[in-house]
Amino acid sequence: MTGPIAQEIERLLTEALTPTRLAVINDSASHAGHMGDDGTGESHFTVEIESAAFIGQSRIDRQRMVNKALGDLPGQRVHALAIKAKAPGE
Repeated sequence: MTGPIAQEIERLLTEALTPTRLAVINDSASHAGHMGDDGTGESHFTVEIESAAFIGQSRIDRQRMVNKALGDLPGQRVHALAIKAKAPGE
C-alpha cells in the first residue's frame, strides 16, 4: 500500500511525462531517525521512470523534467528524491 505522497508523485509524473514504466519506491524506513525524517513515513523516495519524453535528453535535463513535474514536493514535503530516468530501450 502506498501513502498519499507516493500516490501524488505517481499522478504528477504520469500526467506530465506519460511514462512507459514508473516505480515510486518509498525509502523512508531506511532513514528513520535521520535528518529529514519527519515521522510521516514518506520523506525519502526513489523514482524509476522510463518515458519517451527523455529521448535525446541528458541525465541532468531528465532530472530537471522530473523535478519540474513534481513542483514543490521535493524540498517541501519530500526530503530526499533519487531519480533514475531512462528513455525506452535504454
